[in-house]
Parts: sequence; C-alpha cells; structure tokens
Amino acid sequence: MRVPISWLGDWVDLPADVTLEHLHAALVKVGFEEEDVHGFGVQGPVVVGRVLSFADEPQSNGKTIRWVQVDVGEPEPRGIVCGAHNFEVGDLVPVSLPGAVLPGPFPITARKTYGHVSDGMIASERELGLGDEHSGILRLHERGLVGEPGEDAIALLGLDDSAVEINVTPDRGYALSIRGLAREYSHSTGAAFRDPALEPVVGEAAGYSVVVDDAAPIRGRVGCDAFAARVVRGVDATRPTPSGMVARLKLAGIRSISLPVDISNYVMLELGQPTHAYDLGKLAGGIVVRRAAPGETLETLDGQVRKLDVEDLLITDESGAIGLAGVMGGLSTEVSDTTTDVLVEAAHFDPVTVARTARRHKLWSEASKRFERGVDPTLGPIAAQRVADLLVELAGGTIDPLGTVVPYLGEPVPIAFSPGDAAALVGVDYSDDEVRDTLTLIGATVDATVDRWTVTPPPWRPDLIDAPSLVEEVARITGYDRIPSELPIAPPGRGWTREQAASRRLAQTLAAAGLTEVLAYPFQSAATVERFEPGAAAVQLANALDPQAPYLRRSLLPGLLDTARRNLSRGLTDLGIFEIGTVFRPEPGVAYGTDELPPGAVELAPDVLDALTTGLPPQPRRVAVLFLGDVVPKQPGAPAVSAGLADALDAVADVGLALAADIRPVTGAHPALHPGRTAELRVGARSVGIAGELLPSLARELDLPGVVAVAELDLDALLELGATEIAARPIGTLPAATQDLSLVVPVETPAADVRSAVIEGAGDLLEDARLVDDYRGSGVPDGTKSLTFALRFRAADRTLTAAEATESKLAGVALAASRLKATLRE
Repeated sequence: MRVPISWLGDWVDLPADVTLEHLHAALVKVGFEEEDVHGFGVQGPVVVGRVLSFADEPQSNGKTIRWVQVDVGEPEPRGIVCGAHNFEVGDLVPVSLPGAVLPGPFPITARKTYGHVSDGMIASERELGLGDEHSGILRLHERGLVGEPGEDAIALLGLDDSAVEINVTPDRGYALSIRGLAREYSHSTGAAFRDPALEPVVGEAAGYSVVVDDAAPIRGRVGCDAFAARVVRGVDATRPTPSGMVARLKLAGIRSISLPVDISNYVMLELGQPTHAYDLGKLAGGIVVRRAAPGETLETLDGQVRKLDVEDLLITDESGAIGLAGVMGGLSTEVSDTTTDVLVEAAHFDPVTVARTARRHKLWSEASKRFERGVDPTLGPIAAQRVADLLVELAGGTIDPLGTVVPYLGEPVPIAFSPGDAAALVGVDYSDDEVRDTLTLIGATVDATVDRWTVTPPPWRPDLIDAPSLVEEVARITGYDRIPSELPIAPPGRGWTREQAASRRLAQTLAAAGLTEVLAYPFQSAATVERFEPGAAAVQLANALDPQAPYLRRSLLPGLLDTARRNLSRGLTDLGIFEIGTVFRPEPGVAYGTDELPPGAVELAPDVLDALTTGLPPQPRRVAVLFLGDVVPKQPGAPAVSAGLADALDAVADVGLALAADIRPVTGAHPALHPGRTAELRVGARSVGIAGELLPSLARELDLPGVVAVAELDLDALLELGATEIAARPIGTLPAATQDLSLVVPVETPAADVRSAVIEGAGDLLEDARLVDDYRGSGVPDGTKSLTFALRFRAADRTLTAAEATESKLAGVALAASRLKATLRE
C-alpha cells in the first residue's frame, strides 16, 4: 500500500516537518513492514507560464514547430521551441526552466535547436510524471488550476508530494486504505485521527430494484450481504480530473483514466471500500446479484470474453451478466465520455467467493485485493455517498433520490476475554485499564465485569476472532519493545530422529561431493507423468495453480530436468544438482481428497483429522541427482571429462555411504532412460531406485545436452534397509596380501553378482574386491566374458601367509562357481 503524505495528513495530524523516514518508523512500530518510497522525481524550477505569442515554423523534415514567447514572471519573456500545437495565446502552461530536472532523469538546459535557442521547455503530462498523455502540452485551466506567471507549478500540480510504501499482511485488509493507515498512525504516535467515513452525510435512496439472489450459497458462504446504489444525473464525464487527485492516485500506484473512474478509485483508496460506476443509460432494468449459470460468458472491462463458472458471483441486469462481483465490471455498461447518468455501486462481497473467482480467471484487481482481505461491511452507503458527492462537485452532476440500500444485517461476534489473558500470553504485566483502553482505541467495545469481559470487535476488523487475536492487538499497540527477550532452554533428552539425522547427513554428503541442492515445483503436466511412468495413476489437484500442470509429481526427475534446463538457458553449462523431497504415489483405484474442507482456525475432532489423513495419497521420500556438462573442465595438457552414468553411480555410492546401505547396481530399464546405459539399484533383492542416462531424443526435446546422467532412490526404503548406525571400519595396522582373480562367466551375468559371491565366499579375511577388467574376445569361449578382480586380504591379529589368502580366494571362487557357473580363467 502506497500512502501519499498529503492525503494521510487530511485525516490525521502530521508534524509540520514530517519526513518519509518518520512515517515509515511510525507504521513499522505498529507492525507494518517498510517497502519503498515514491515521488515524482521533479526538481525545480518549474513555473507557471502564460503564452504571449507563437509562430508556426515548418521544417525541412516535414515537422512544424512553434517558436513560443512565454511570460514566466521575469522582466522579459522567454523564447521556447515547442513541438506541440494544442495551446493558444493566453493559456497557462507549466514551464521547466534551465536547471530543472524532470522524471527520467531529464535535465533541462538552454540549447540551440531548429535555429533558435530554446530557453526551457513547456511540459506535457507525461513529462511531468502525472500520466501517460504526451501528445500535447498540459493546459492548467483544463485542470481547474489558476496561477500567476512565475508561480511554482510543482506545488500547484501536487508534484511536491511523496509517498511511503508498506507491506500489508493478508489479515489486515483495513490497512489497504488511507482511513486505516491514518488510524494506525494515530495509534503509533497519539496524533489526532479524523475518520473520513464520518464526513459524508448519507442521504435517502430508494426506488431502484436490487435483488440479491443467493438462496443456495456455494460452499455454505453467502456471496453478497450488503448493497448500496446511488444515482447521479447530468454528469459531464469529459471533465478533466483535478491535478491534485491525479497526483495522489499516481503516487498510490493507480493511473488516471477518466473523471468518474478516478473518483471511484479515489474513494476506494481513501475508505477501503471498492465502488463501481455504471452508465445508467446502458442498464436494462434493475440489478440482480446471483451466481453464474452453466455456459454463461461475460466480456470484462479489459476486453476479454470470459467463460464463467457456476461459483462465480455476478452483477446482472435483464441483458445478463454486467460484472464479476468484487473483481471487475463488464464492458457493456462501462462509463464513457458520452455518459450523463451514473449508477454508483458499493457492495460487500464474501472474501472467499471473490478470491476464488479472481484466481479462477487470473484476474486480480485493486477491488478483489481488498475484498479478499475483508472490507468493512457497513461502509457501502457511506462510500456510495462519497462518490456521488464528488461527482456533483467535480463533474457537475445532481444527486437523484433514486437508489437502494440493502443493509448489512450481520453483527460482529462478541469475544469472551479475561483481562489476565494479555499478561499470561505475552509475558508483560499489563494493567486492566491499559488493556481496556487499548481495545477501545482500536474500535472495539468492552463490556467489563470483575474477572470476565465481553469484547465486540469493530466491523472493519474481521481478523479479531478470539482472545489471542485481541491479545496480539494489545501487544502491538502498547509496543513490541515491552515484550521481554528470553532464550528458552531446550528440554533434555530430545534431538533429531534417526530419519531426520539421516536426511541431513545425506544432504551434507552430496553437497560435500560438489552437488548443489535445489527445490523444484511438485506440479507436473499429464504428458510429463506419462513420459516417465506410462499408465501410472497420478493425483490431480482440483484447483491447480497452473492448469497446464495439475498433477502432483510421482518422481523427482522431471523437476530436476526443468531446473537443469532453466540453468542451462542462463549459461550454466556444467551442473551437478540434487533434491531430497516427497513424491505422491496414489494406489490404483483409490479415490483421494474430500468434498468438504473444515473451516479454518477451528480445532478439529480426531475423526475429522483421520478422514483428512485418509484422503491423502502415500508420500514416500526420494533423493535424486542429475549431472550434465563437464565434471572436470578442460585444462592445459588435459581434455575435459564429460559427465555420464559413472558420475550418477558415484553419487549413488555416496548415498549408500551416508545411509549405511549396500546399494548394488544391476542392468535395468526405464522408459525415459537410455536402454543400454540404465542400472536398477538394489539393496539385497529389493529394488530401491534407478540410475542412467537420459534418452537422447528426450534430451533434444528438452533442449538439453546429449548426455544427461540421473539417479533416483527411495529414501524411505534405504533407511529401512540400511544399518541402524554407521560404524567406522578401523584402519588395519598389519600388512595386507594382494592377489588377482580372473573368472569366466556367462556374458549376461552381472559383474556385481560375481563380486558379491566372491566376497561372501571369501569370508572375513577379504578386505576389498575391486573389478579391474571386463574382457570379451579371443581366449575366452563364445557367450562368456572374463572378469578380473583385485583382491586385498588382511587379518586383524596376524600377518597373513600367501596360503591363507589363496585359501580364502578359492572359497570365494567355489561359491561363485556354484551360484553363477563361474570358472577360473586359465
């Protein structure tokens, strides 16, 4: 929310020397976060000038310029070259004199151009930062401004104003208004606050038909519970918006459109109540507020024809839909330059209904932003009257008694409150009088007894729903600096669970190996799910953030590929990344989710919690890695080493070390991986993951290099199958005995199976077995291969003899022979 200083000063007393820093500090004190400061960026001298004369001078480039003589309050007029032609002799115009700086920044100097020395510049609206109009000079009388030559035009146009910007949290919608922030400034500083909602004198309005037809509310929520309408006739919609109003709207982040629209936006920013103006002549009959019918459409003010949902709340007349309630009006009843009679709407709409409509149509507006966060339901008649008064004052209209008021009949829910709650929850010794005065200050009414109070919150504070929320207000208004800062002592005997410790150890291990941890979005398209697991069931979200990706991920790999592609497009060509996260693996034939969600801020019964838990699919944890580019860069005298399957398997080995799990790769297959370079990962006989290189065709489709190595493992399974604790192996102090072993096995036999059999058969004396050669060719029978292992033997209590090492080796050969038909190579 941007807060122009002059506008805030209309409704709360500000110091004469108020600064942006002071405003930020005051609002931060009561719980807001400072964001930025804004101004027009105009530095003087910019003065009022009167056009004395001009001469049109055609140029060789086909352009005609004016050589203008302007009275700027000096003894002699100034000569200025101007390209615009929309002004006449006698007009008052803003003149930027040499030394001025306009937004850009654009410094003004006297310079020779078109055969003249132009001693300044006559400025347009855009050049002054007031709006987008730049085709002509800003004529001050069109803005209703009167001044004398030489008078400061910066102050006259409101360009000396500035604004602070603060972040408003979703629970404090009342602060999206000058009214709300003036009140908060008053709470912070004690300055006198004047409520702008008390200014308009609300007149009687009746006779215009407004029907709220929401007899069967959606999801138990009534879409509209209050509606006010006023009619103003004889409006001149072509009148310019006063420069002061334009300046304030600009500082608040809203561009000037037309006088009726600007007035509507102005009142919304001032009071916090969105309003809408309809061209009364374009309305057919009365207004009906209802839900959309199946297949109904609406062309909104942005020119888009939108297909409506049956949950959308509409403003309609006899012709059909004329507006999305609380979001945006329809184009058919838009106020234009020919409008003379205006119907002003100020209604109260359900926050959830408006929020769902805005998200459904991806149509966010200043109005929907406020309705989503909660608007004072009693403000409608006041805001409508304020708009009508401004239309009379600025557009020459006349208020007609025709109108309507559907009053708000709801009442704030009283809250049971004990004066001791504040001290108990905050830890500050507040007195009863201090608590009562604070609650009264924020607009609540307090019915106090000796030990129990009843507090009724004000209508503009829908966030005050229970005693803790009232206590929060006491702490906020009296000052957070009074809350003691004490470091709590952690209770003994607690710490990470085994799973938590293992996950952190795993992340540290992969990061230490040079990989970067990433966090990918869990949403995927149907095509992505099908590409990685054809025919698999995936959980579809009922209200997805992105309609193109409505499914929850079954695998971490697509997210890693998207991350890699994004980094590759930014020039990061060598990547090693990993992610640890959950996937969603629904069981076939099981329906998940629930049709009815319980309300928020309510303690749920155990059976309700059980039902919600049952509606969730299994969510196992996974760890996945990805490599592309070079793992070793090119260096003088040495070529680059590209990433490949070996790097993915090295990362798998690191995962096994971190989790004390013996992960064994065997030949495998995966629909998204290269058929000849894919390994299934096992612990014992159980499959725990996959590793391999991406299909080259898929890599080309994703704009990735030809070789992309990946691996994905089931973290929950690894924790289940791995050792409970990681035990460090002592370093042997006695000499080792080394021998080589070459076995001939059928060519389809995995080397890992042979190695496992040798290790198992050799027993405890075998310390390490490493595959060093895989030979296929002359010297070995057809259909077989020769696997050579480097073996290292060691005993903990003695120096081994060659005979003992050979005996251990032959025991391993015997088991490999019986299990895998292995024979010693001659």
